[in-house]
Amino acid sequence: MNAPRRLARIKRLVLITLFLIFAVEAIAIEKAKYQVAESDKNFELRQYSPRIVAQTFVAGDFEAVGNVGFRRLYDYINGKNIKNRKMTMTAPVTQEAESEKIAMTAPVTQEKSQGRWRITFLMPAEYTMETLPRPLDELVQLIEEPGYLMASIRYSGTWSQKRFEKNKALLQAEIAKRGLTAVGQPVWARYDPPFMPWFLRRNEILIRVQN
Repeated sequence: MNAPRRLARIKRLVLITLFLIFAVEAIAIEKAKYQVAESDKNFELRQYSPRIVAQTFVAGDFEAVGNVGFRRLYDYINGKNIKNRKMTMTAPVTQEAESEKIAMTAPVTQEKSQGRWRITFLMPAEYTMETLPRPLDELVQLIEEPGYLMASIRYSGTWSQKRFEKNKALLQAEIAKRGLTAVGQPVWARYDPPFMPWFLRRNEILIRVQN
């Protein structure tokens, strides 16, 4: 085997290895718990369980605020909290001596709220409001959310506003067709880390609804 072919083969093996590592990490993510009430292709109607999220609000451009909010929340799970406790990703991210590791979960969500964007990380189910460490950054808050009914549409691809708007319109059409009433803002959910190839990413738009 000549040198160019050998080098090409090594590159392919490296890419395959990296892909397998990323795929395993993505599968390991603890995801939000829900029951599927209806399913049709990439549309689902879901009943979500109560949960705790870390949230922050960011004003600005759709694509830019995600990076700002993600970093702020990631700093919290990475030790910027009163117990200096690192929350290790077991996964859309989803360590001081003797510190307890807290698994990160999916998805990372983004939604419009009074002119700003609300970015959230789901907290692991094993923790309560009493056991989660308090954030040191006053812009990061821990809140409990009740269970609710959500309509969702799933798609792959890049994290662009254009794709968000396209799939949001498709979901809104499905909600109207099924006689449901939207009672919340569209939520953009990302399940995979940035290094996941764009064509393998799981993205969703979710809207809270009533029958």
